[in-house]
Amino acid sequence: MYVSLRDRPGGEATGAAPKAARRVATTVVLLGVVSLLTDVSSEMVASVLPLYLTAQVGLTMAAYGLLDGVYQGVSAAVRIAGGYAGDRGRHPKWVAVFGYGVSALSRIAMLPVHGFATITAVITADRLGKGLRTAPRDALIADASDPATLGRSFGVHRTLDTIGAAIGPLVAFGLLLAVPAGYNSIFVVSFAVALAGVAVLVLFVPNRRTGAAGRGPGLRTLLREATGPRLRRPLFAAGLLGVLTVGDGFLYLSLQERDAFASLYFPLLYVGTNVAYLALAVPFGRLADRIGKATVLVGGHVALLVGYLLAARPAGGLLFTVLVLLLLGTFYAATDGVLPALVSRLVTAQARGTGIAAAQTVVAVARFAAAFGFGALWDATGRGTALLVVAGLLAGAIPLAYALLRGVDARLAG
Repeated sequence: MYVSLRDRPGGEATGAAPKAARRVATTVVLLGVVSLLTDVSSEMVASVLPLYLTAQVGLTMAAYGLLDGVYQGVSAAVRIAGGYAGDRGRHPKWVAVFGYGVSALSRIAMLPVHGFATITAVITADRLGKGLRTAPRDALIADASDPATLGRSFGVHRTLDTIGAAIGPLVAFGLLLAVPAGYNSIFVVSFAVALAGVAVLVLFVPNRRTGAAGRGPGLRTLLREATGPRLRRPLFAAGLLGVLTVGDGFLYLSLQERDAFASLYFPLLYVGTNVAYLALAVPFGRLADRIGKATVLVGGHVALLVGYLLAARPAGGLLFTVLVLLLLGTFYAATDGVLPALVSRLVTAQARGTGIAAAQTVVAVARFAAAFGFGALWDATGRGTALLVVAGLLAGAIPLAYALLRGVDARLAG
């Protein structure tokens, strides 16, 4: 990984030599550190939440599906607002600061809550913070990066993000090992780490002014561009695939139910996925720059499909559990950073944050529907049948999504 010493306006790294064009901007690395700390915090909570809610709070799978849908999809309500605020004010950093701050406060707010309604309210606050921050942060990454290496820049950011996502469950595992059922200790430590991430963002990330000089265009203009003809087919493809993407928690609960391993080890499932993601994020980002972002995006969903089929098996064991985790990590490495990299090249700089937010909103809404639907399907048919049904639907959706995305990379090159 190459890191530039300084960022230049317009997304170019310093230096005129060809090697400089391959460097990853300092802003990208600093935002990656912010995401690393934030993901240590969020994954500490996320890695125990499915089991905490189903085993300790006592939610049914349908109720958990509704809550997981909130976790996946409520951020859709403010993603466009976050992208628009960053584009309009030309200072997306401060929009991101607000979003990270809201999420940090939600960690400590988990301490006094126990009922379904109050837990839902806290999770909603956390996801609203994520929705506000994601598009402005990704717009900063795109603005600071060379257009020819966007996939690599997003891959580097996601790698740092995923280091945190791998550390978080390990910290939760250690805390549970030291204090059995010590969920409150997890919430307190999570809050402290989240505050450290906000501090890095405020103190060290440059306040880049994105787009052209002057105030940004109005909401109607930004939305018209962000949902224009160039984005319609990619947005439809993203929504189609998103509605057939089962949340991680369901896959982990399925593996836990099938193989009956101790609840203490549940957070380690997140570690396996995140280690695979960590190893593959940069290679897939570079691959997307080379062979096409749309191709890699669809290929990630093929890996997810195979993961569904393996998780649906009536008998498992360590080998099949590890394979499911590796495939899930492969899916995220091939999609999480690749989608914003693709979308950011299909809109102008003045609407970049809003365009990224539009894609993320579509995916978030689709995953909300997927979580609620899959939870109800599990309760009605059982975990194995439910996974096979979704796998069959995804197998039919992948060729259609590929057809919708055909030619997008050629337009990017043009």
